[in-house]
Amino acid sequence: MNIVEKDEIATLHVGGYLDAHTASKFESKIQELIQSEKYNIILNFANLEYISSAGLGVIMGNIEDIRNHDGDIKLTEMSDKIYRVFDLVGFPSLYEIYKTQEETESSFGSKS
Repeated sequence: MNIVEKDEIATLHVGGYLDAHTASKFESKIQELIQSEKYNIILNFANLEYISSAGLGVIMGNIEDIRNHDGDIKLTEMSDKIYRVFDLVGFPSLYEIYKTQEETESSFGSKS
């Protein structure tokens, strides 16, 4: 997991397995962004192979705090398999999901 910042947007690249074993590291990275007052967050799942309820819970557990600071978490570059998991639990009605990193950045109104 690594963070890339561009303008007012922070992208957290998440790969491999996001499950009970890795959720605490994922939580720490999101908390690091919040503590740094980075509230426009993109979760890039281009290299994510698997996500469990623990990973989904981390996303849900932080969204209210971020939105209370006029920010948002947006999701991008997920495989069809990962999208199906998000769709099954209703995330498309709660989060904006984009195909590409560039499209997601533009949705925040950032300069390319």
